[in-house]
Amino acid sequence: MESLNIPKGVRRVLFRTLNTDRGLMWKQGGDMSFVGFTEDGAQWLVDNTDIKLVGIDYISVASFGHLITAHVAFLKNADIIPVEALKLDNVKTGLYMLHCLPLRLVGSEGSPIRCILIK
Repeated sequence: MESLNIPKGVRRVLFRTLNTDRGLMWKQGGDMSFVGFTEDGAQWLVDNTDIKLVGIDYISVASFGHLITAHVAFLKNADIIPVEALKLDNVKTGLYMLHCLPLRLVGSEGSPIRCILIK
């Protein structure tokens, strides 16, 4: 994670991974080899950056072997919002303005959202 050189002050990061290159969002059934955060990677982001939103291009921000521990690392800090299942096929690396538009579901802990990137 350190090699990504995420500057202080960056509050939102979307990760386009091999999940997109492998077309996992469009395949039938699940693929347990998807890319996601390990517990130590998630904890490093929490401890060493100003990130408040972490997005990834498959069904979980956590890798299959770290589903609970990586989520806990993010969620124990109430300021960090995980965003999962992003379609980043044609998104190039760069700085964007990000808007996430959730459905209002009363009494719910989460919601489907539509994310919009503006260059």
